[in-house]
Amino acid sequence: MAMEKSSLTAKARQQLKVAAQASSGRSADTVYGGHEHVLRQTVVGLIAGNKLDDHDNPGESTIHVLVGRVRLVAGDQSWDGSPGDLLIVPNARHSLEAIEDSAVLLTVAKLG
Repeated sequence: MAMEKSSLTAKARQQLKVAAQASSGRSADTVYGGHEHVLRQTVVGLIAGNKLDDHDNPGESTIHVLVGRVRLVAGDQSWDGSPGDLLIVPNARHSLEAIEDSAVLLTVAKLG
């Protein structure tokens, strides 16, 4: 297996550009993993005021804030994240909204 390296800083910039041009105000690019892997890491770009709507947690998940500020909401609880913060996604329906133009690294380990 070959060693691979990618710049999350460059990926974050790229996804923010794509999100700014998208009608949804968001974009995503899987940087590691996929359907055949347990682990998947995706850089998600969100323009301020846009969000990923309520959805179930497909497994153990974390959100590492790369750029901007985001809010993770689950039920009546919410957690704000700034660059460098690692948010542990609860095992419940949740959403992620951008307080500022933001890019995050979403890491999911699919259960089952």
